[in-house]
Amino acid sequence: MNQPKKGEFRSTVYTNRPDYADFDAPSKFMAIESIIAKRLTQYPNAVCSYSGGSDSDIMLDLIERVRGIFALSPVKYVFYDTGLEMQAIKQHVEDTARKYGVEIQVVRPEKGIVTATREHGVPFISKIVSAGIEALQKKGLPLSIAREYELADDKAAKRAELKERYPKAEAGINFLCSCNSAGEPRPNIQLVISSNAFLLEFFEEYGLPSFQISSKCCDCCKKQPARKLEKDFKMVITGERRDEGGMRSVPRSDSTSMCFQETSYGKYRLRPLFYVSDADKAWYKEWYGLRYSDAYEIYGLKRTGCCGCSIAAGAVNDLKRIGAYEPKLEVAARRVFGQSYELREAYNAFKRDRMEAKKIAEAKSKEKLEGQEVMDGYG
Repeated sequence: MNQPKKGEFRSTVYTNRPDYADFDAPSKFMAIESIIAKRLTQYPNAVCSYSGGSDSDIMLDLIERVRGIFALSPVKYVFYDTGLEMQAIKQHVEDTARKYGVEIQVVRPEKGIVTATREHGVPFISKIVSAGIEALQKKGLPLSIAREYELADDKAAKRAELKERYPKAEAGINFLCSCNSAGEPRPNIQLVISSNAFLLEFFEEYGLPSFQISSKCCDCCKKQPARKLEKDFKMVITGERRDEGGMRSVPRSDSTSMCFQETSYGKYRLRPLFYVSDADKAWYKEWYGLRYSDAYEIYGLKRTGCCGCSIAAGAVNDLKRIGAYEPKLEVAARRVFGQSYELREAYNAFKRDRMEAKKIAEAKSKEKLEGQEVMDGYG
């Protein structure tokens, strides 16, 4: 594992990384198969969330391969339909069920994606950023506290003072000031605003968005129905990978940010692909001859997830690809996430301008320094 740089904070997701995470693909998947076999033997009453995406395809193939070898009990597979799904994905769910001779139950939430976004807001950049901005909007935190904290000599004291000034706004303060609750700077972790270049400066110049930002649509459409269904099972299997970033790569209070953990509420959570890289996936697909859904193989998408979700950096371009085959779905997605697309475009333009200005300033500074060194040499 790469050692952290001096002064760099590394979470337990990195420090607790197992040895097999750095194996080559064949050896890594052998290790994963043994993990699946062990856990399914220990906890045969298991439910697996299947999205119809490439990660889920590999995960289901691994599980069924292991089940066949060791004659293990069937796993309950579930597909959560948000109400804004590609026909290519729906068809692939049906095809996969037939291919492996399994049932994949389709579960629909009480609140679909349209209702959820209307009630709570739309996501922006990432779930982490969405939660941070939502806290700022709801708690009325001024952007100026970030500069207060930045200029403070005693940052712990400033953090304590901000807590008194803005009670019950812990998450928003930490996000905006890029620190933890003790007041220690944490500028290089994903939980803070500074992990997104010039995002604070963008909001300082243009203000927070006038529309509500939130990632609660994910909670409404997937997490809530999942929790309701999972209560009858001892082990929950999902296909998250650490390399996808976002919330998957940060530690969580229930210790579920590893391949296998017991949760705080007494269940077990297995993430077979947690340490699988994109290169590992490519090897597995070729070696075992898997075919992903048409969303990948024909539309040309690199990933699927929630259709059109504004968290994806390439959401607009992906929608154009989808629209060529499913035009009505493209229109529906733009109606749901359109404001967030526009905000992302404005932020990206702002970031490009700032990065270019920074690059020019650094070049001039370097040129000036080199010129000074020449003059000093003549002295």
